[in-house]
Amino acid sequence: MGTDRISPTPFGRIPFNGRIPFNRSLKGSVALLALLAGMPLAAKADDAVVLPQLQVEDDLQTANGPIDGYVPRRSATGSKTDAAITEIPQSVSVVGRRQLDDLPGNKVDEVLGYTAGVKAGQFGTDSDTDWLMIRGFDAGQTGVFMNGLGLYQYGFGGYSIDPFLLERIDVLKGASSALYGGANVGGLINLVSKRPTGERLRHVETGINNWGNAFLGFDIGDALDADRSYRVTGKVSGGHWETDEAEDFRGVIAPSYTWEGDRTRVTLLGMYQDQDQTHTGGFWPYYGSVKDAAYGGKIPRDFYYSEEDEDSYRRKQAMLGWEVEHDLNDAVTLRQNARYSLTDVRESGPYPYLWANEANGDLRRLGFRHDTTAQSFTVDNQAEWRVATGAVEHKLLAGIDYRFYTIDHVQESGAATPINVIRPVYGATQPATAPYLDQTLDMHQLGGYVQDQMHIDRNWILTLTGRYDRVWTESKDGLAAGTNNYDSSEGALSGRAGLGYAFENGLTPYVSIATVFNPQIGTTGDGKPFEPEKGVQYEAGVKYMPDGFDALFTVSVYELTKTNAQVADTRTDSGGNLLYPFGKLQRGEIRSRGIELEARTELGDGFSLLGQASVGDVEITRDTTQALVGKTPTLVPDVTASLWLDHAFQSAVLDGLSAGAGIRYLGESWADEANTLKVPDATVVDAAIRYRRAGWGVSVDVANLLDKAYVTGCGSTAQCGYGPGRTATLTLSLDW
Repeated sequence: MGTDRISPTPFGRIPFNGRIPFNRSLKGSVALLALLAGMPLAAKADDAVVLPQLQVEDDLQTANGPIDGYVPRRSATGSKTDAAITEIPQSVSVVGRRQLDDLPGNKVDEVLGYTAGVKAGQFGTDSDTDWLMIRGFDAGQTGVFMNGLGLYQYGFGGYSIDPFLLERIDVLKGASSALYGGANVGGLINLVSKRPTGERLRHVETGINNWGNAFLGFDIGDALDADRSYRVTGKVSGGHWETDEAEDFRGVIAPSYTWEGDRTRVTLLGMYQDQDQTHTGGFWPYYGSVKDAAYGGKIPRDFYYSEEDEDSYRRKQAMLGWEVEHDLNDAVTLRQNARYSLTDVRESGPYPYLWANEANGDLRRLGFRHDTTAQSFTVDNQAEWRVATGAVEHKLLAGIDYRFYTIDHVQESGAATPINVIRPVYGATQPATAPYLDQTLDMHQLGGYVQDQMHIDRNWILTLTGRYDRVWTESKDGLAAGTNNYDSSEGALSGRAGLGYAFENGLTPYVSIATVFNPQIGTTGDGKPFEPEKGVQYEAGVKYMPDGFDALFTVSVYELTKTNAQVADTRTDSGGNLLYPFGKLQRGEIRSRGIELEARTELGDGFSLLGQASVGDVEITRDTTQALVGKTPTLVPDVTASLWLDHAFQSAVLDGLSAGAGIRYLGESWADEANTLKVPDATVVDAAIRYRRAGWGVSVDVANLLDKAYVTGCGSTAQCGYGPGRTATLTLSLDW
């Protein structure tokens, strides 16, 4: 299943569905821009003092490195520099390697279930797509980044990243365009790869879950000499899934290499993945999943809707990138991060769409197939200058980044035979499909940005960020009557201003304002290219990192508004008929308000705790359909909350034994635009137990321990998804 895909229906194509101190600090900004242009650095003013390169010694945490426990201290995602999380004027959550290992979950969306502000898996079980929402806005297309570079996904040209390959996942909530350019209005998720550490690493693990899906993973690394090190991470998995007849086989390998000289560091990152599977889960009708259908029951959670002879999903993806960092001197650092990515996806088979005969349990199916190839190249060039001007310490950053994205895809649809959910009969010959989309699309984005992170009199923290982007899009339609031929060019300014005060006791209150833009693909019914979504966010909060024990507490309140939202095209002809029955206009506005609380603590005596609660109020404030104003978009829960408590036993007898248990709450949401059909809330329990001794380890983790049957959300009355049933995974591991 793809992200922001176009759904073929008998009626057409429907989407499934972003005061500068003017004296001394200005001198620093001008000098930094001159550096980027290749000019020699001028002599510094008499009152300017160059700061030596920062070294983080407190707990050896770095911005993109490992986290010892559940409590992160630093992140690069919120500033593109190595910064303390308390200094970033927005809410940032970090899921480190220990949390990825300790808590249940095999996909990116599954492992973010204990993160404030994130609704993960809004369409339930899906083995090929990560469904993610941040602060009420879908993040799947433009909200996923990897190693600080955008991992743009459109149509069915998506990527699948196994959490086993990751060192951490950083979640930046709210507007992020001032640093990253086009991005999801609600925030972004930055996947940070494992990379060489310069130390010997030997790890192998194998396991199987209760559905019969087994895996073998390895993580091997070492130093080749004083300057060079390597790491190779890989995993092979395959077998059955919860859905009847569903099975998969996938393999991935990710080599990396680092060379480090006196002033230069180079890291190469590669990945190749092959995935071959049949479909899991499904988009089910509201009546038949949330509520009983007319025949008197619900569609079973494990119901297989497709045809084995027709059902096919094959994805091949590859990435190759590099990260180069060079210290010109003790105060100036230059960086370049780049990546080429390729995904090739082919998919076919019927899938469900409402009822053919609800009273009899006959589910309508539509035939579908697509052939998609997408490629991208992204490069980010940065210069960082650390300098003091009087009582102000500056960390100045300037950069130019470029993205190229191209997709070539053909999508086909047609009729398919219905299937009965009570007494299914498989094997019927399926009618041929016909293309409704044959598109080649190129998109270029070029942006430049400047940021100044200032520490004033040690306690005040002022962050100012500004950026300009230009986006060019060209689309060509291969169909004779195609409507996807267009060229567009859009420019946008975005910025962020944040102010915080760091008290000596570890408390840091902050306020910020930030703007965002999010380029859109497609046209209105009359062929006008969509303009980028725009947005603005106001946020205030408190971050507390006490000295007495290892913990991070965050409270944030925000108001985020998205404009240029797509709405139904209600224009009519002289006879009152819709000119473009399934067309879209950009006249909408959506406002998201909320409060988020998150706690990450090491309590002592072997106890660790993760907790979060998020309360949101998302409302349509402008729409061409006046009746929708004041309503809440589908899929958006009013409340999410979770709590995980973990304990490593301290006695000599139980040394090596640890266990954890958690509870997740998903609040109510709406299944229709008119807000007349509700998706009930649900509470899910998870648990894990582990024993590690002398390099050997065995663990059992269970997601949805009580096998709660629930629906995670509905995009419409035809698109509801079941949450995964009880999934228990046994893992054996060896480190040597």
